[in-house]
Amino acid sequence: MALLLLATLTASARHFRFAQLTDIHLTGNEGPHTDDLMRSIGQINAAQGIDFVLVTGDVSECGDRATLLAVRECLSHLQVPYYIVLGNHETKWSDSGCTAWQQVFGYERFEYAHEGVHFLGFNTGPLMRMALGHVVPQDLTWLDDRMASYQPDEPVIIVTHYPLMEGDVDNWYQATELLRRHNVRLCIGGHYHSMRNLSYDGVPGVLMRANYRNDAQDKGGYGLYEVTDDSIHVWLQEIDTPAVRFASFPLYGDRPGIKVPIQYPSDADNERFAQVKRVWLEHTGVGIYSSPCTDGRRVYVGDDLGCLSAYTLSDGRKLWTASTGARIVGTPAVAKGRVVTGSADGSIYAFDSHNGRLCWSYVCKGPVLGAVTIDGGTVFVGASDGCMRALSLKSGKLLWQYDQVKDYIETKPLIADGCVVFGAWDNTLYAVDRKTGRERWQWHTEKTHSHYSPAAVWPVASHGMVFIADPERAMTAIDLATGTQVWRTKQSMVRETIALSADGQRIYSKTMQDSLVCYSAAERVPRELWACNVGFGYEHAPSMPVERDGVVYGSTKEGMIFAVEALSGRLLWRHHVGNSLISTVVPLAKRRVLFTSTDGTVGLLQVTE
Repeated sequence: MALLLLATLTASARHFRFAQLTDIHLTGNEGPHTDDLMRSIGQINAAQGIDFVLVTGDVSECGDRATLLAVRECLSHLQVPYYIVLGNHETKWSDSGCTAWQQVFGYERFEYAHEGVHFLGFNTGPLMRMALGHVVPQDLTWLDDRMASYQPDEPVIIVTHYPLMEGDVDNWYQATELLRRHNVRLCIGGHYHSMRNLSYDGVPGVLMRANYRNDAQDKGGYGLYEVTDDSIHVWLQEIDTPAVRFASFPLYGDRPGIKVPIQYPSDADNERFAQVKRVWLEHTGVGIYSSPCTDGRRVYVGDDLGCLSAYTLSDGRKLWTASTGARIVGTPAVAKGRVVTGSADGSIYAFDSHNGRLCWSYVCKGPVLGAVTIDGGTVFVGASDGCMRALSLKSGKLLWQYDQVKDYIETKPLIADGCVVFGAWDNTLYAVDRKTGRERWQWHTEKTHSHYSPAAVWPVASHGMVFIADPERAMTAIDLATGTQVWRTKQSMVRETIALSADGQRIYSKTMQDSLVCYSAAERVPRELWACNVGFGYEHAPSMPVERDGVVYGSTKEGMIFAVEALSGRLLWRHHVGNSLISTVVPLAKRRVLFTSTDGTVGLLQVTE
């Protein structure tokens, strides 16, 4: 049927029109969300003069390949081209490490020009870690390069999922600095599931409602945009309902809002706690999602381009780089002259730690997103093919594999009392025999939705118990011998972080608001020993606390590294490195702390007395 919008358009010279679909959240190839999408596609096809469609992320619930293929099948019914970007549901939960997206849709960012207007779409994350959204450094470079190639008066429209704002994207200010330098007239996105008219440091932004019907909206809907000679007009189009004009923006002329200074994140902590010094920082220019590892002389880091690089621990000088076939998500491990990493290309690699020469590789049946544990000459690592594997560190020979896991693995396996303990995104914590891989027990979460799985936490064990924290805001103790739950508490509202003291007597976890808490690891009931108000605000990043030499070190989703006295809970210092997620830090002797950040930074801090 013809859209009612057409009858309402003014008689001014029209340039072109396009539609926007966002937050589709398919869970398969049928159901009400699919019905709403197909009705929207049918209505777009029936309209006159729609030139193309922008699809702005969260097209799936869990980012799995089957659902992405179902989305592509639906979108194939469009009679005009479409251009698509990822949402956080494609990047945070992805058994492929987000590689399936490019295989299904062909790209992770796009550039498109239509009648003198440039459209640039890119990913705003977060990738595989619960955190704020993030624009990786290589996309910032691409964005700047592309906009610099246009004539100054050529309009640009930015296409993302997240709004480029503080509290949504951790490095929003890096993105908005670029947008303000170039002729960006509008940013288009989704994520909030509702209509929003926003300002990204003076650059106009529009968020469109979710495509599917919900409690607040009893009909599916999408956005329509009309670009005239001098303006961009935005319309809300619900199914079988007259379109409603939402906002209009000038296509040319001054942008008064960009004259207001950007409010950058504060670095007051770095002045207050001046005892923390930066020994070195290496800005790699590539996103990093895992922690570093070290052999005491060199630092090893995997990155978004699938490269494993070695740096000198003393001064951060790069020594070598070895390539895998896809991004590295899990933390590598090093022992006996070999550094081992998994790759989203589906292989496990061992490189010579001195020169980066490939020693061996082992091909799995799915991406390898798990962190690596090396224990006694054996490599333990989980993959997305439902397997936890044990390999010989020397030869790469498979010693055993446990293949009963029902979803992908990203955690770091724990070796304790002859067991390998690990969680997966199937609501299950597993314990298998270290020597044979034979299952010993399974423990299951209370909720069955996969997003509540004990999958991101790195388990710890002491006094015959395994300790975890899961997305249900609970800390749990499980009998290591039997898998029986000993205790479970939501008292402190912790999430996906756990650590063990050096003497095995205490466990630590970050709460979701400001605090680090300490519980007894020796008792069969939950007992809080202390809580420290670190002051990091709302926090949900799965970066584990780590104790070293009587100090508990931790990190956050917004660039903070902190230290707390282990016995008393007294805050010792806070330090900010950028504003992006700091993965689990690696404390070293002499109060040094090694770290990586999703903004591509590798660094070493030194604390002076």
